[in-house]
Amino acid sequence: MAEQPLHEHTLGNGLRVVVREDHVVPLAAVNLWYGVGSRHERAGRTGLAHLFEHLMFQGSANVAEGEHAALLESAGASFNASTSFERTNYYETVPVSHLELALWLEADRMGTLPSALTQTNLDNQRDVVKNERRQRYDNQPYGTAFERLCALTFPEGHPYAHTPIGSMEDLDATTLEDCADFFATWYAPGNAVLSVVGDVDAEKTIAAVERYFGGIPSGPQKPPARTGDLGPLSGIRGETLDEEVPSPAYFAMFPLPTDGGDDVEAAELAVEILGGGSGSRLYDRMVRRDEIATEVWAGVTRLASGPSLAIVDAIGPDPEKIAAVLDEELARFAAEGPDADETARATAQAERGFLEQTETVTGLANALSQNATQFDDPARVFTAPGRAAAVTGDAIKEMAGRWLAPGARTALTYGGTQ
Repeated sequence: MAEQPLHEHTLGNGLRVVVREDHVVPLAAVNLWYGVGSRHERAGRTGLAHLFEHLMFQGSANVAEGEHAALLESAGASFNASTSFERTNYYETVPVSHLELALWLEADRMGTLPSALTQTNLDNQRDVVKNERRQRYDNQPYGTAFERLCALTFPEGHPYAHTPIGSMEDLDATTLEDCADFFATWYAPGNAVLSVVGDVDAEKTIAAVERYFGGIPSGPQKPPARTGDLGPLSGIRGETLDEEVPSPAYFAMFPLPTDGGDDVEAAELAVEILGGGSGSRLYDRMVRRDEIATEVWAGVTRLASGPSLAIVDAIGPDPEKIAAVLDEELARFAAEGPDADETARATAQAERGFLEQTETVTGLANALSQNATQFDDPARVFTAPGRAAAVTGDAIKEMAGRWLAPGARTALTYGGTQ
């Protein structure tokens, strides 16, 4: 995949540009990462990063409300945006003949969004986000589990103690002045990476980026982000919830190494072996053999400025028994480590994940922006399979013993209704 070179360029205002030519299909993927997410929010204004994801589609100086989406749709584009703890990204994949339209739209809202911010837009999009919170979190069975686990895992005021969706109270308190300050602080060219992948000419694409983005002021120096450090957990910090859910359940969270080093590769493979699907140890023990759960799953959220997070979800009638069996399996794994077949399957799954992530121009553009933003190295994406393949069974065992120890986690117990 890395046979085509990456073309990198930084504009005078600080915008970093990464271009990769891919002439298989006549498409161009435009992906813009801003280095701002929920971890950069201040107390009392949670949810602002995600709110901006919506406000950025409400118009700018030269684009009327609703016109951004209409222009992309008329061009046959697919487009969206997302917010996480550490970044917000905006992306569109267009027929290559409409690449400059996509660049112009992104540049116009980067450079002029505040001129279109109105109280009406803010009120409308605040209501949209609040409704999203109701539908996807508050009114979904187990919908607030991740949010609650983060609040249990991280101390109050820690940048990762709240999730991107934010609280209803903070959303209600957000003002136009808050939005203007947030945009001026974080939506600056020097806090962004623009990746373009597709049937493009790299030199002409960089020239177009200079033409559309070059005149945007660099903006103020962004403030230093608060530290995301977290010491090791000791004991089990738990919460029992009396909510009406389809079945009792047990959810657990374990801090893992920060993304970017070798340790997180081994830790993620350990989680995959323990709970990554129907071939995992936890599934075999809890669902097939002991029949104490109907579903069990484990996965990892990688974070680059704080501890990554492992989550275990198990649905079953006796959460206490699930917790006890989880401890047994964690202890056994720490003592024995994986066998050769388990290591090979987990490594193959990691390679499959890489291929799925980068097989389209859309996915590759996102991966390039991610690695440039978080690790200052867009080409790092191409070394992902090799990093996973280099992990040994002994390294997985060591990571499991250190980070997935029995009796060291935060947990939620759902009683359920019968």
